Amino acid sequence: MSFSSSAPVASLAAREQGSFLTRVYAHLILAVLLFVGLEVFFFRSGIANTVLQLFSGVSWLVVLGGFMLLSWVATLIAVPSVARPLQYLGFFLYVLLQALITIPLLAAAEGAAPGVIASAAQVTIGGFLLLTAVVVTTGKDFSFLRSFLIWGGLFGLAVIICAVVFKFDPGTWFSVAMIVLACGSVLYTTSNIMRGFPANADVAASIQLFAGIAMMFWYVLRLFMQRR
Repeated sequence: MSFSSSAPVASLAAREQGSFLTRVYAHLILAVLLFVGLEVFFFRSGIANTVLQLFSGVSWLVVLGGFMLLSWVATLIAVPSVARPLQYLGFFLYVLLQALITIPLLAAAEGAAPGVIASAAQVTIGGFLLLTAVVVTTGKDFSFLRSFLIWGGLFGLAVIICAVVFKFDPGTWFSVAMIVLACGSVLYTTSNIMRGFPANADVAASIQLFAGIAMMFWYVLRLFMQRR
């Protein structure tokens, strides 16, 4: 995602850089808490059961396509070129979509391997903190991962489509590959945030980080379920 706005954060004074990063990670924490709160609400209110029934009668290709389309719209309206209220609308919409699409996986995990959700969450948070520390301490520019992420994402999408069409399980190694892709996304996004984002792109930056975390959690949980 590119932005046509103010100068990148890397060119600003240290205090302004710190202020930007504080806002980014505050929004990220808010996104994670909102995601958890939505999942708790969905399952306790019975909405999750309705979502499960809807998903059971719809092809995963349709669900995946619709989710990708709406996610694109959500991230599009979160860029700093639009009004601040619309940025937050995109922020909330993206977290809501992630929460809805994760319901079937959470329901399956809780039914097949109780306790595995908490384990996957701990590993995801630990992995994210470790990857963030790598970027911060090394100061390395991970922009070279962009091509890897693009082609890796297309490959993952192709495998998912084939799995749905030909009705096969991609298996453990696919989960591992997608976890690696998610780790690469966190490295690339964190590096990009510290170098190429303008100071008013804190909402968009938090959405991109949250997307990497959500993807990592999804496939870590899937991997744990396969091992059980």
